[in-house]
Amino acid sequence: MANRHRPFHRQAFVLITAAVLAFGWLFVPAEKAHAHPPELIADLAERLTDSVVNISTTQKIIGRRGIPRPKIPKGSPFEEFFNEFFNRRGKGGLPRKKINSLGSGFVIDPSGLIVTNNHVIEGADEIIVSFHDGSKLKVVEIVGRDSKTDLALLRVTPKKPLKAVKFGDSDKVRVGHWVMAIGNPFGLGGSVSVGIISATKRDINSGPYDDFLQTDAAINRGNSGGPLFDMNGDVIGVNTAIFSPTGGSIGIGFAIPSNTARHVLQQLQKWGETRRGWLGVKIQTITDEIAESLGMDRARGALIATVTPGGPADKAGLQAGDVVLSFNGQPVTTMRVLPKLVARTEIGAMVPITVLRDGKITKLTIKIGRLIENKPVKNVRKLIAPTPRKSSSSRILGLTLAPLNDRLRQKYRIAKTINGVVITDVENGSPAQAKRIRPGNVLLEVTQKAVSTPEEVRERIDELKRNGRRSVLLLLSNGRRELRFVALPITGGKTQKFR
Repeated sequence: MANRHRPFHRQAFVLITAAVLAFGWLFVPAEKAHAHPPELIADLAERLTDSVVNISTTQKIIGRRGIPRPKIPKGSPFEEFFNEFFNRRGKGGLPRKKINSLGSGFVIDPSGLIVTNNHVIEGADEIIVSFHDGSKLKVVEIVGRDSKTDLALLRVTPKKPLKAVKFGDSDKVRVGHWVMAIGNPFGLGGSVSVGIISATKRDINSGPYDDFLQTDAAINRGNSGGPLFDMNGDVIGVNTAIFSPTGGSIGIGFAIPSNTARHVLQQLQKWGETRRGWLGVKIQTITDEIAESLGMDRARGALIATVTPGGPADKAGLQAGDVVLSFNGQPVTTMRVLPKLVARTEIGAMVPITVLRDGKITKLTIKIGRLIENKPVKNVRKLIAPTPRKSSSSRILGLTLAPLNDRLRQKYRIAKTINGVVITDVENGSPAQAKRIRPGNVLLEVTQKAVSTPEEVRERIDELKRNGRRSVLLLLSNGRRELRFVALPITGGKTQKFR
């Protein structure tokens, strides 16, 4: 009989085990089953809402002059009507119009400092801040604004201290962390949405310092300038942009990291402007082809294309063609990293940098200058100065090359300060054409060595072939002295002369 009950015992054991496992899952503590249960979200939203504000702006516009005032006979029944209409129009212009825009912001100081996006308040004649309790305050001062990071700092004068929030550390944010956005989407103040961090260090081509956090928390028009909170209630981002073909949220929103915002806002509060570090160089991305042409094991760093004479980089000995691998002890993994590191560095600081030059590691120390916003770069360093020697034209890498002379300078409008080998033709369908090399470009260097004749170009490329290189790095200039590096594959066979 015992044998007959064994199958039942086995089934019972399986069922009991499954039930225990199932009920075990049901009784897992809430903080383990879900890191942030709904109760915590509600408590957090209630605690933070009073620190988030609605930003409304008014911009006054005077239209163009309308039709001229007609001559109405005195005493005419229409005289009073036209007088009233044209007096209301003002001095010849159309009636003044007000354009209202809405955005979000948040309090960072109880005395009345409020953060928002620069684009929310741009062009505004009047800015009103509305709080969750229904009270409103007029902005008495735009403390400072920065278009490059799209941040603005406003000041209001409250009758009592405001409830402020603090910044968290955005460098500690990981993909998958829960976040909460509070703002004023479509004018619906105090709206709360929850999601996760979808990505970090996003470049959305909005400026030189792009380093956005991406979130799937619902962010819509009107959320701009509002805070993105972590689950501790700290601001880890300033909501600033969305990707949306429809104009509404599709779960792709972007926020300025708090560490970037905090640095900029401290400068705005202290000086009313940003004071960024400056190297005095123009840099370029290192592609796989460029990396191979320089003998690098992989693409990394920032390639120096030009050096401003008299600038910090020039004084430190940095040269065009150098690859910056580290800055102040921080690795420069891509070109985009360097401008952000430099911008955050204190002006006047002595900073060590590591560069790759002619295949060797070189260490330099550079004194950081101050970036003058919107100042054009003039008098880019003349990289080479030898007098061109006479030579016949050559076809090399799909390029027709010729020594520079007065006729070619005039034909292609090449500045007298530029010396090298002029490109007079580019073969159709060649890699050179695909890299947008054009007749009139001047070849200055071949893999970081100056050239002045087609023969020197050919000799340099033949040397690279013998050394097993598969690509060659060219430094080119147009007639306006704008420089760029281009990597081209080295094809087999000898270069051919032609007349």
